[in-house]
Amino acid sequence: MVRRYYDLPSLTALEIFEASARHLSFKLAASELELTLGEIRRQIKAIEGELGVRLIEGSGADVVLTSAGDDLYRLLASSFSRASEVLRIMKRRDGTR
Repeated sequence: MVRRYYDLPSLTALEIFEASARHLSFKLAASELELTLGEIRRQIKAIEGELGVRLIEGSGADVVLTSAGDDLYRLLASSFSRASEVLRIMKRRDGTR
């Protein structure tokens, strides 16, 4: 397996986890991201396998976060929000919107 520089799961998988955790729903995350429920579940399983920890309990469309899942969600929500803010500022400086 090729090691990535930051040793993180794929950003796509992290985006999928964040949307699932934010909505507490695989169905709503799938709708937002225009993916199938199967792809959402596959990406969540991949992250859990890579990290070696359960992030979500249950297998239905509704999501219940584990303690580790809640920790990861809070980190991602904060990081994504900050990145979005910085990019908005950069666009304003360049005069683009």
